[in-house]
Amino acid sequence: MKFGDVIVVLAVIALVIIIIIPIPLGALDVLLSFNISLALLILIIAMYNQEALQFSIFPSMLLLTTLFRLALNITTTRYILSEGNAGSVIETFGDFVMQGNAVVGFIVFLIIIVIQFLVITKGSERVAEVAARFTLDAMPGKQMAIDADLNAGLIDEREARERRIKIQRESDFYGSMDGASKFVKGDAIAGIVITIINIIAGLIIGVWMGGLDFGTAIQKYTLLTVGDGLASQIPALLISTATGIVVTRAASEGNLGSDLINQLFNQPKVMFIISGVLFFLGLTPLPTFPFFLLTAVFLFLGFQLSRAIKAAEFNEVGVEVQDDAEEKRRPENVLPLLNIDPIELEFGYGIIPLADTNQGGDLFDRFVMIRRQCAMELGIIVPMIRLRDNIQLEPNQYIIKIKGVEISGGEIIFDHYLAMNPGSAEGEVEGIDTIEPAFGLPAKWIDEQEREKAEMLGFTVVDPPSIIATHLTEIIKRHSHELLGRQEVKKLIDNVRETYPALVDELVPNQLGLGEIQKVLKNLLKEGVSIRNMVTILETLADYSGITRDTDMLTEYVRQSLSRVITKQFIMSQPTKVITLDQGLEQKIIDSIQQTERGNYVSIDPDVVQLILKNLSHQVQRLMSLGEQPIVITAPIVRLYFKRLTEQLTSDLVVLSYNEIDPSVEIESIGMVNI
Repeated sequence: MKFGDVIVVLAVIALVIIIIIPIPLGALDVLLSFNISLALLILIIAMYNQEALQFSIFPSMLLLTTLFRLALNITTTRYILSEGNAGSVIETFGDFVMQGNAVVGFIVFLIIIVIQFLVITKGSERVAEVAARFTLDAMPGKQMAIDADLNAGLIDEREARERRIKIQRESDFYGSMDGASKFVKGDAIAGIVITIINIIAGLIIGVWMGGLDFGTAIQKYTLLTVGDGLASQIPALLISTATGIVVTRAASEGNLGSDLINQLFNQPKVMFIISGVLFFLGLTPLPTFPFFLLTAVFLFLGFQLSRAIKAAEFNEVGVEVQDDAEEKRRPENVLPLLNIDPIELEFGYGIIPLADTNQGGDLFDRFVMIRRQCAMELGIIVPMIRLRDNIQLEPNQYIIKIKGVEISGGEIIFDHYLAMNPGSAEGEVEGIDTIEPAFGLPAKWIDEQEREKAEMLGFTVVDPPSIIATHLTEIIKRHSHELLGRQEVKKLIDNVRETYPALVDELVPNQLGLGEIQKVLKNLLKEGVSIRNMVTILETLADYSGITRDTDMLTEYVRQSLSRVITKQFIMSQPTKVITLDQGLEQKIIDSIQQTERGNYVSIDPDVVQLILKNLSHQVQRLMSLGEQPIVITAPIVRLYFKRLTEQLTSDLVVLSYNEIDPSVEIESIGMVNI
């Protein structure tokens, strides 16, 4: 098989050559026999396939076999019309069918042609066309089902990728079959045309040029034409049947033969009913022996099936009892209980309809969008989100867990909408006062009648699934650094390796380990900085890892390399109003930096820290009163340590260094933190 591909190429070229160059009659007989063998091979393979993709080369085989038959037709026509002889295979086929009667033989041959063209070929073409159309129409739904199973944890990333590839291959296969079935149809039409040409041209040549009488000519050329037609149409009929089998196979777990036996002869009751009907027909004037014989056969099948089913049920119960007993004794049964899901959404039974696709729920689809949104905004791979119903919760309550620990939660009211005032709404709406769970904003639950009014007044109105999805998205963003493990970092690095192998090979593990890169990425995510630009991050780490292996310092270098990303993310307008630090405060922080083997930290008197935070809080309130997002700008060496100080006040305060702001951005200091 080493040179198999070369042999196939040469064989295809030989097919084209056969059309042009005559071949000996002995070789023609061999090729005609091989044509029948090849058709049988294709038919048997089609019957033993469990699914269409196991014979994915079938559309190309239709083209090649059609070309092969047409080449043989041309060769045999050349011999029939020029020599009045086309080899022993064709002569034998003609004698066998005609049985000495040209008219009857020709009519039988025409019936075979009609069956081939109008029944099998036409039906296979229509089935292939419909299968291609429905397969293409079903692709989006199948892909959404894969995403839903992936989010529910039923499958992993590898299996999801394999299923997507299989769906794509199925659409390509049925699309190819839709076109390839036209080869079979065209081959049947060509066979009819060649048959007519052979008979008419043979009569003309035999009578006018060969000097034969009309009866002898029609006997001779009809025999050769019918033999030629059978030698080509029998393989065509076999391949058309194989085409029909391939395109009509539905989802099954076995081949056609086993499915046929298992599905036709699996119900004893049906066998008994058929046996009774046949026995009744045997009592009528119809022939008695065949019906009584078949009555006994089906009665025997019914008793055999009943006995087999009872034995199978008994064995199955025994195996189940034994398996249950062994399962309880296995110590590994506690291992699944040790697994903790990265993200869980637990909800009361009242929220189940939102997660049940059969009831119109679309939470799974929203989870797909959440994963895509987090990948686009933060550059992270969000783990599978596990959905669980919890009867201990209130019916309309839900909670969100990160690594098994409850982080947040909320309640929804069905048939109501949450209306929030974005600050520009005018007027009031009737509803139930509440707090929006994702951002903690005041809101109201309103019914359907108030919805249109609220939207006209300028309120932001969202439905319950959107509330849960938004809340979950914010929790994932806020805790993204906790979800980034070493395995996720490895996937991100492997993704970069596909296009930048030299960069990854230089950095990992020669300069930094996987854990050190993970710490840098977690530092970025903790402050809301996107890590999507992994190439720039890894290049910066490769540049500065020779200077220091302190992950905090490496994080600062990476932030400076991502200055345009950070500027675009946090600075929305120009000139941007910011808060700065007094030079004396910056110097005091620098002087308070203590270096240890495990990293650096700031050692400042607690009273001074409280004074700094009090002054900072005053400046932040002042900036927020102007409707601006609080941003603090510091010197590069101070930024990290001042950020850690501000975490005692709030974790959401944006602290940037001058090196992290694009030079083209205008900033305006409206306050200064001092001591």
